[in-house]
Amino acid sequence: MTQTNTSIPQQDGNVSKAESPKIPVLSLEEGFAYFEGHIVPMSEAKVSVATHALQYGTACFEGIRGYWNADHHQLYLLKLREHYERMADSWNVLRMKPAETVDDLCRITVELVRKHGYHQDVYVRPLTYKASRTIKLTLTSLEDAVAIYTFAMGNYVDINAGLNVCTSSWRRANSNAMPIRAKVTGAYINSSLAVDDANAAGFDEAILLTHDGSVSEGSSCNLFILRNGKFATPALSEDILEGVTRNALIDLIRDELGMVVEERRIDRTELYASDEIFLCGTGVQVSPVSSVDRRSVGTGNPGLFTMKLQELYLAACRGENDKYRDWVTPVY
Repeated sequence: MTQTNTSIPQQDGNVSKAESPKIPVLSLEEGFAYFEGHIVPMSEAKVSVATHALQYGTACFEGIRGYWNADHHQLYLLKLREHYERMADSWNVLRMKPAETVDDLCRITVELVRKHGYHQDVYVRPLTYKASRTIKLTLTSLEDAVAIYTFAMGNYVDINAGLNVCTSSWRRANSNAMPIRAKVTGAYINSSLAVDDANAAGFDEAILLTHDGSVSEGSSCNLFILRNGKFATPALSEDILEGVTRNALIDLIRDELGMVVEERRIDRTELYASDEIFLCGTGVQVSPVSSVDRRSVGTGNPGLFTMKLQELYLAACRGENDKYRDWVTPVY
């Protein structure tokens, strides 16, 4: 399988990109998927148009990266167990009881990725969904199924140039309206609306605010700021998804940079006064932000601490730092 380039072209000035980001389109004729209890050709991994999850978004998912290390001749899956443990928490919210355990899914994922024989960075998408063919509005007494597919993928955005972002007019979904701490597919219409509007206006990404106007997160990523020598990130109470990458970076900032990380409320205008800002997540990895609402962040260039943190993070992802070897699962 060929690697998909999904990075966003950059331009000079406060707003980047004259064209929309490239969207990876997967071929049904290539590769394999885990489906209905077996690893099958991708072309056989199909669901009915009447599937409950398609009607109502009653599914949960994860995104897992694999990093190729040519020197080690090894592909490392990042935080594999942590992702499946979070998906198990999402199962509980949606009243799911799939046949597979977290241990099963870790083993199946390694087997699936190995079967492809990748020698490049990859992305893994596990999905647990309500598979019954019904239009009844319910979560109980429905069949729960698991599917996993994977494809080659490098950087989703340009992680070196600096992103130009905006605060969205769409507010972050509130945890009393839908389970935002669960990675539920239906909740991502909120993210899709925000990032689509941002792209249409010439920005790379959107930042969503809570209903009372404080900073929550990006469209599908967490956010950190650096101000007055301290890092801060929105607290769990700010309607964020508790990111696996977010938690890993909190550890790196404290242990490797020796700096303070505050989990607290961040107001919109504090973004404008920040020395550095970066977004983080499986997709964006560690991506510096150059401007917010057409206001430069710091010098308008990727921050020194952000880029050092990115370097430390990617080294750990590729199995280059023995201290963080427990972050990664070797495929071969």
